[in-house]
Amino acid sequence: MSGRAGTGDRGSRGEPGRGEPGWAEAGRAEAGRAEAGRAEAGRAEAGRAEAGRWPELEAALAVVNRDVRATLTLPGREPLILMVTPDRDGFDGDQVYVAMADGRSHGNPVHSDDLEEGAEPEPGDAAAVLTVVAEAAQETLMELLWQVWPLCREHGTGMHPRPAGTSGDWYPGETAAAGPPVWWCRGGRAGDCHDASLIGELADTLPGKERRALRRKGRR
Repeated sequence: MSGRAGTGDRGSRGEPGRGEPGWAEAGRAEAGRAEAGRAEAGRAEAGRAEAGRWPELEAALAVVNRDVRATLTLPGREPLILMVTPDRDGFDGDQVYVAMADGRSHGNPVHSDDLEEGAEPEPGDAAAVLTVVAEAAQETLMELLWQVWPLCREHGTGMHPRPAGTSGDWYPGETAAAGPPVWWCRGGRAGDCHDASLIGELADTLPGKERRALRRKGRR
């Protein structure tokens, strides 16, 4: 036992102890580095997507917003938007999210880097983009509103984007499914799964009175 007082306050690399002046200086330096990091991050904060930069995503979101308008009353009654998180490192590309009008979102980006400058996303068609955007919208709405969306009016269960005409055992990537994107319902206990509506056409599933009210609202 060495008998040196206070050696326990120093680390194995000779760092100053908590009770010594050097510790305070190190703390101030660390705080300064953290503040600089926050300032740098602020330059790359997310913002609303510039109109026209991702036309494929914008067109798909306009379709999905028709279903949102037909079935939900959002806070502020504003449609979903595209939010962009810039890529500061230049490796992954800017990330685009489907968000509420106030900028909040949840879930994965919609692969904006695959859609820049006219490039098409895998597997390379508008139906794929619409499906991805519909899934992203669903994640954001369900997480932030704490409710299932969209609901099948016949069975009262949540629906999911799928190619038209799929069976209950369909899985993503199955090449046999080539129909347009629909909202698909698993059905009840009898297993009566069905396509409820084309994505963008949920208004057609509403009762006549609600459909007419929606059309009147759209003309205002």
